[in-house]
Amino acid sequence: MSILSKLSEQFNIAILITNQVMSDPGATMTFIANPMKPVGGHVIGHASTIRLSLRKGKGDQRVCKVYDAPNLPEVECIFQLLRKKKKK
Repeated sequence: MSILSKLSEQFNIAILITNQVMSDPGATMTFIANPMKPVGGHVIGHASTIRLSLRKGKGDQRVCKVYDAPNLPEVECIFQLLRKKKKK
């Protein structure tokens, strides 16, 4: 993670890191609002500046939520990826 951080600073680029989540069945017993748990642990979350959550929406729509960011409000945006047909 430190190498990625150094590259980001040196070349002024954004680094995208993904992490899978899984359901935590014990979370419902403790009344935790989000029963999802990161598979890679919390290390990736602590090393990240902005954390986004992606999920499936209605039909072909997807939802991106700003989950944690120092300078952004917690908001959601709905988007859809479209396949562009090749011209013959």
